[in-house]
Amino acid sequence: MSKAHTAANTSIPADDTHGVRHTDVLIIGAGLAGLSTALALPQTLHVTILSKAALDVCSSHYAQGGIAASLDAKDCTADHIADTLIAGAGLCEAKNTTEILSSGEQAVQWLCEQGVPFTRLQKQHAPAEKIATLDNFQYPHEEDLETAALQTSDLHLTKEGGHGCRRVAHADDATGRHIMEALVKKAQAASNITILPYHEAFHLLKNTDNHCQGAYVFSHDNQRTLTFYSRAVVLASGGLGQLFKRASAPNVCVGDGVMMAWQAGCRLANLEFIQFHPTGLALGDSSFLISEALRGEGGRLYCPQTGKRFMLEIDTRAELAPRDIVARAIAEQISINGLGYVHLDVSHLPAAFLRAHFPQIYQTLLDLGIDITTDPIPVAPTAHYSCGGVVTSANGLTDVIGLYAAGEVAYTGLHGANRLASNSLLECVVVGRHIAADIPRYLHATKKPDATSIYTNSEQSIYDIWTPPMLADYQRITLPSPIEYQRHANDHHNVNVNVGTSTNTEIAGITTQLKALMTSHLGITRSAAQLEQALGQICQWQQQLGGKSFDHIDTKSQDHVISYYTLPYVQLTRQLQLAALIMQSAYQRHESRGGHYRQDYPNLASKPLTSVIEPPSLTAFATIDDIDMTAHITTADVQKNNCTTFSHAGVRLISANTI
Repeated sequence: MSKAHTAANTSIPADDTHGVRHTDVLIIGAGLAGLSTALALPQTLHVTILSKAALDVCSSHYAQGGIAASLDAKDCTADHIADTLIAGAGLCEAKNTTEILSSGEQAVQWLCEQGVPFTRLQKQHAPAEKIATLDNFQYPHEEDLETAALQTSDLHLTKEGGHGCRRVAHADDATGRHIMEALVKKAQAASNITILPYHEAFHLLKNTDNHCQGAYVFSHDNQRTLTFYSRAVVLASGGLGQLFKRASAPNVCVGDGVMMAWQAGCRLANLEFIQFHPTGLALGDSSFLISEALRGEGGRLYCPQTGKRFMLEIDTRAELAPRDIVARAIAEQISINGLGYVHLDVSHLPAAFLRAHFPQIYQTLLDLGIDITTDPIPVAPTAHYSCGGVVTSANGLTDVIGLYAAGEVAYTGLHGANRLASNSLLECVVVGRHIAADIPRYLHATKKPDATSIYTNSEQSIYDIWTPPMLADYQRITLPSPIEYQRHANDHHNVNVNVGTSTNTEIAGITTQLKALMTSHLGITRSAAQLEQALGQICQWQQQLGGKSFDHIDTKSQDHVISYYTLPYVQLTRQLQLAALIMQSAYQRHESRGGHYRQDYPNLASKPLTSVIEPPSLTAFATIDDIDMTAHITTADVQKNNCTTFSHAGVRLISANTI
């Protein structure tokens, strides 16, 4: 339980009559990125961590496979980088990728020091044998786990798709849960850290100098709004998987952090690259994942009808090809067989090994009537990870001074067009620790703020205090004007507009329909026709909700904002807006690369370009009437005079033929 919910040990700053809180560092999100940042910060700083729900409701907790790093004597960082760049299909930011992966061993060692019980080899095994195979792997006895401090050289490593060797450190098959339990325990014991479950940030605050200085937060405990002022803010709110019908992410992952940052002034990048995990359990509405490590240890994929092992004909790496390749192959098989799943089989592996090495998967499936030692597992792709997000540097700096971002909400460029398995946990720890190292520098360069402003040292250049992240080789995503888009869609569809009268039942219904729409029209494969149709439908829903936007909050009238915008309404309007941003990004990418596959553009473009959405204050929204006049401006950075428009439901969608 969080210290905030423990009467004997609470360090919440005293409340005032206006519900205002003050802290040195506000961290939005209590997953691995947020906790890594908090625990690495100096203990002289007061840190407040917000969790939208209970502490175990986060993607980090459910991560199974492990954390990738070059730990074996036969491996090297250069090989890890090379595998990452290959999986990223030309869209990894090479500098950031090198910087993050080069810190891999230190990050894993830091986790060991925090008490994470990684699976290790027995002490008598020589270090060179940590690439254990089925023949020499033995599950460690309990007495072995109580010996000297764990070192990276002690760890058993497994292999996952896209990796050229074994480099994934793991804790059984529930690595995320073990990591999170260890770090939560550390954070709860820290006198300078306050953890607040059931506190949902919904809007970032900036002062007159455009420095981020806190957030508006809704407390689900007492149904009231609080204002948190802080000297620095870390956004670690997770991904957006719950925009889809089938997703591995918990229900809190709806991309609200991405939208808060965008509305505050941050660029977004590569939103169209949604990674689908190839092997989600296809049983009812289960969101349980079947770890890629099963395939790493020899698991095979078969067609349930023919018994044919189909990956052998798809890729020379077979079941260990990168996730986008395996997911598309499975989706194609499902389309052919009509069953909704394929079979993953590990029954040819030793039963004792499976029970010891994958205890959580074994027991979970056994409870559902599937014995993995004898039975095949029904699997299908499920929305799993967003490779894009808020543009950040490798140190977590965003475009907004004082706002850092880490984890799935952020785009460092590490994952490119397709995330290499188990690189995400590593990114959380590395970037979180980098942020913790940078915050004292930033705070030293700025005077301690009061409730309204931050004053910078006038003798320093702003770039000495804060260097925005840089991007090379990108194209701007051109967005139709929301107002014009909605007006013209309403002209061609009979939509009943009930301004301001949408009920929670209507909101819940649209939310469910949005998930189905995203799954069917922005899934593993996409096309222009699908995306146009989906954008038109989103427009109808926006009109049904009254066409209001949550881009601009009157920060001078907090009570008015909260009474006017109910939380469900805010959540849905942001989800619709984010869905439109993702779809428009997919619409303008005229190629198939990594996790983005266009049926109408099946080939790679000659040059890989990052998709960038500028913040609302900078985005040139094109109107229906002047779209042809503005087209050349929106693509000036990549290619002039090469725009076409498509018409759907009276709305002209912009398509820059640049990638």
